[in-house]
Amino acid sequence: MAAAITIDGISKCYQIGLRAQPYHTLRDTIMAAVKSPFKRLRGMAGNGPDQGKFWALKDVSFEVERGEVIGIIGRNGAGKSTLLKILSRITEPTEGCAKLKGRVASLLEVGTGFHPELTGRENVYLNGAILGMHKVEIDRKFDEIVAFAETEKFLDTPVKYYSSGMYVRLAFAVAAHLEPEILIVDEVLAVGDQEFQKKCMGRIQKVAQGDGRTVLFVSHNMGALRRLCDRAVYLRNGTVEMVGEANAVVDTYMNSTIGVEDLNLLTRPRFPSLVATLERFTMVPPLGKETVVSGGPATFEFLLDVKEPVQNACLGFMFNSEIGYRVLGLNSRLELRGITLSPGKRTVRCRVDSLPLKPGRYIMDVEIRSHAKPYDYVEHATAVDVEFDDFYGTGEMLWNYEGSILHRTTWET
Repeated sequence: MAAAITIDGISKCYQIGLRAQPYHTLRDTIMAAVKSPFKRLRGMAGNGPDQGKFWALKDVSFEVERGEVIGIIGRNGAGKSTLLKILSRITEPTEGCAKLKGRVASLLEVGTGFHPELTGRENVYLNGAILGMHKVEIDRKFDEIVAFAETEKFLDTPVKYYSSGMYVRLAFAVAAHLEPEILIVDEVLAVGDQEFQKKCMGRIQKVAQGDGRTVLFVSHNMGALRRLCDRAVYLRNGTVEMVGEANAVVDTYMNSTIGVEDLNLLTRPRFPSLVATLERFTMVPPLGKETVVSGGPATFEFLLDVKEPVQNACLGFMFNSEIGYRVLGLNSRLELRGITLSPGKRTVRCRVDSLPLKPGRYIMDVEIRSHAKPYDYVEHATAVDVEFDDFYGTGEMLWNYEGSILHRTTWET
């Protein structure tokens, strides 16, 4: 089968720390050179070949077959968005090349390609024209697009008045229905309710399997990647760490994030303790579910090895962001005061009825102590993924600047 996308040695370098220069006339330039003939030379001497350069991608190569759904994963800053912008012809690579065979539709951020002053109807035709489609083709798909996006009532409203959820629904519907040979979808599907996300996933599968088109899918939702993708590419610090079967790549990525190959805490750096130790810590989704979602229930299990009776024990677990900021801490002392632990292997469970965290990956620390005396403490015990749910019931996107904690509020006007 012929490759739909060939990425050959792509590198992208950005110059950082440069300021925009004011406009100078020719006379200004000549006068500056006369007044300070050596200043320019001094400035040039301080700029080495790599000074102020940041390589967002370095020698990235892989192929995507026609009709394949391939996932692109990696931590923030790994180069995923840069790669998609190169493939979408938004930016050019510094080195290497990308060959794409067919018409490309990209959905890289909310409202990509939409003009805010135009109505939803007008933007459907604008996007179709950008994709190189004739009006007759767009007419034929128009009703199907609107029905999928569920925006019938707002078709003749300028999209600048749309909520982020409406924006994404219409943008995705346009990109997925106007028959591009290659569909590039970034993290934007982390908005909208679960029912719409299911529709999007189903549409992506139909685009790839039923119509034989190619999909590049970028997401931090590992469950969706496992379900949708045939293969995956793991980017790390701008380079390709691994390309292969989706489940294997996702497993490697998740293990590398927490720096361990298993969840056996006995192999990890810890406090020396002869009284009580933490052997294992896991987050368990609710019965019948595969994942934990924002605002949904979750159970956290501690497997303990208790050598001697412990009075007033406190068990705790802390959520940290991927870059190390403490987001949330919970412990048994807040509600039970103290737990009595008898000797032997013990499992202690903590149920959280509504986990108040935004979607994303969290690195967890766990501990067992008695009053101020630590018995065991394991940093980066595991990594957990919290997936999107429409916590507020509005389909609104949760922006990074709004923090990580979700809380319901009442507004009066």
